[in-house]
Amino acid sequence: MGISDRKLRQQEEIKQQIIAESWHIIAEEGWHALSIRRIADAIEYSIPVIYKHFENKEAIQEYFIKDGFAKLTEEMRQAEAQAANDDERIREIAYSYWRFAASRTAHYRIMFSLGIPHCETVNNVAEMKQMSDIMRVSIENLAKSHQQENTDIYLKLKTFWSMLHGFISIELLSNAVIPEEPTPMFKDAIESFMFTLINKK
Repeated sequence: MGISDRKLRQQEEIKQQIIAESWHIIAEEGWHALSIRRIADAIEYSIPVIYKHFENKEAIQEYFIKDGFAKLTEEMRQAEAQAANDDERIREIAYSYWRFAASRTAHYRIMFSLGIPHCETVNNVAEMKQMSDIMRVSIENLAKSHQQENTDIYLKLKTFWSMLHGFISIELLSNAVIPEEPTPMFKDAIESFMFTLINKK
């Protein structure tokens, strides 16, 4: 291994240490407890070393946001692949969203610390757009399969995502732990959304 390769490997190892320690602090104490100085002290490097990898604390948050959306997207893809039809696909996507929030609650909090991203933000961040596209295409396919071609898909997408996030937000506010499986109320809301979409209400 050449000197340049060794340096690249060392830099990547330092970056992974920064990410791991940042996550440890966030998971244990919350986002407010994270600081560049604290990370540097924990991994025993100088503050300038941290800045070589992340411009500031917000850049670390951005990393976790993108990573979270990438993981959520993958779980949604796996869920929709198991669905037998368009109706079931919407349910499985919604349920996978719930299960992600339940199993990766700390990550979910970071991803949505400022609420649901605006359309411009979603379109500019590949990881967000990929997840949004999964929901959009599934809604569009469900509408088409029930001869609802004139449906405002983007309106339905906003409604769907707002509904999913709303139920998760309620759980985060009222419970320390999100139940592993979707609640009856959540499932009922999904069925109501599908009924409205299918019947053009």
